[in-house]
Amino acid sequence: MGAATTADRGERGTSGASGTSGPPPSPRRVRMPGVRTLVVTGVLLVLLGAGGIWLLYGSPWLRVERVRTSGTQVLTPGQVREAADVPVGAPLISVDTGAIEDRLRRKLPRIDSVDVVRSWPHGIGLKVTERKPVLIADSTENAGKFVEVDAKGVRFATVGKAPAGVPRLELAPDRSGAAASLRRFGPDRLVREAVRIAGRLPKAVARDTRSVKVRSYDDISLELTGGRTVDWGSSEKSERKAIALTALMKAAPKAHHFDVSVPTAPASSAS
Repeated sequence: MGAATTADRGERGTSGASGTSGPPPSPRRVRMPGVRTLVVTGVLLVLLGAGGIWLLYGSPWLRVERVRTSGTQVLTPGQVREAADVPVGAPLISVDTGAIEDRLRRKLPRIDSVDVVRSWPHGIGLKVTERKPVLIADSTENAGKFVEVDAKGVRFATVGKAPAGVPRLELAPDRSGAAASLRRFGPDRLVREAVRIAGRLPKAVARDTRSVKVRSYDDISLELTGGRTVDWGSSEKSERKAIALTALMKAAPKAHHFDVSVPTAPASSAS
């Protein structure tokens, strides 16, 4: 009875062990797509790609129909559109925006920067920023006309009437030393020096400035309203000179001549 019980237990134990430690389940097989499926997928991708290319380049739905401009002040939108020469009717995706930007800057020097953007589905946008004159100079090629000079020293336009409120630039090398300075630095460098000074003037002084006279690199002066003059010197330390000039004008409001060429020792006089 006892032996039978032990045998039964052995059989049950053996049976239980085999139930928990049998062979591992077979791994699931991943079904690979068949050749037919791959071919169909490839054909669909090709058709989609061809359809997309046709939509962008061959369809009548994504073509240039209008050109819009913004940012113009002196220039007219018509002038900008004409110079841009956007290919109306061409696929919008094929428009060379970089070439349009280069064309506008070359044909219209008054444009400082331009951004050409696609406006889907049918438009091209031309956003321009025009140069602004900070000085004007007499034209050497057209008597009675003026050349506008921007804050970078670029001569960008010739106009028949001087814009209001813009000081006049005078290159006046009337001494041998000044003539040598003109030969050494060149007129373009001297113009840039005058531009730097014009950009550093206090607002109240800038409003009253009628001309900036350049005799040499370190001999630049201002002519203000009311017969007042300012010896500025070079463009170096212009911030300090602006502060010194503001203080001088407050301290001596009736003075007609100011000298800030040495900003640590400014001076004023009645004549």
